[in-house]
Amino acid sequence: MYRQRDRADSFGGAARSYDQHRPRYPEPMLDELVGVGSVRVLDVGAGTGIASRQLIARGAELVALEPDPRMAEIAAEHGVPVEVATFEDWDDAGRTFDVVLFAQSFHWVDPAAALPKIRRLLAPGGRLALAWNRLFPVQPSRADFAEVYRDFLDAASPLVTATPTGGTGSGMDSADVVTDLESAGFVVQQLTYERGEQYSREQWLDLVFTYSNHLVLPADRAAELRARLGAVIGDGGVQVGGDTLLIVAQPE
Repeated sequence: MYRQRDRADSFGGAARSYDQHRPRYPEPMLDELVGVGSVRVLDVGAGTGIASRQLIARGAELVALEPDPRMAEIAAEHGVPVEVATFEDWDDAGRTFDVVLFAQSFHWVDPAAALPKIRRLLAPGGRLALAWNRLFPVQPSRADFAEVYRDFLDAASPLVTATPTGGTGSGMDSADVVTDLESAGFVVQQLTYERGEQYSREQWLDLVFTYSNHLVLPADRAAELRARLGAVIGDGGVQVGGDTLLIVAQPE
């Protein structure tokens, strides 16, 4: 997905909606990342600082890295120390970190280029952490929504696919991620945190329209898609299932 720059660059135009509607990360996941004591964290592709703020609240010493200045501006408004650059071009100035985190963002970098740099950034005993919130509708179901999405999105989109897969929710398969990490000399652990939530119709629509394959639609097509999805939902809202996937990797 890192080659799809139109999608990668689409979030800034919806930065405030993204900040308001994207889900937060589960408390047990935060415990796994920071534990107790002072932990130096680099949050790569931090967006509006959702994960950053949660980690800072737990005492982490954190630097956020975000390529889109519109997203970074909101993170800074929330008190997150943020540097504006792509991960590939960022000057680390010799700094190292106990945790290098990609929360909803690893699919936007080229693993072949990113993983050697990550190894250099990790302090002894440090860990790479990749997190994705993988939410899917239960009622109405994916199959119910797929009937609409087929008219608007690529057939391979995870939002069109009617059955759950091993993906990350980004179109990137978690098995491929693990393979890349192990090939680069990392020891990998996968953790999942189950989720179950109820969204109103507007809450669900506000959420899905912060995802890049929705954001790149022309305005008239986006409005039509939103109306048709709303008709499928009706007044009952959306029952949502899924989990948060955390992949933790350490150099061998």
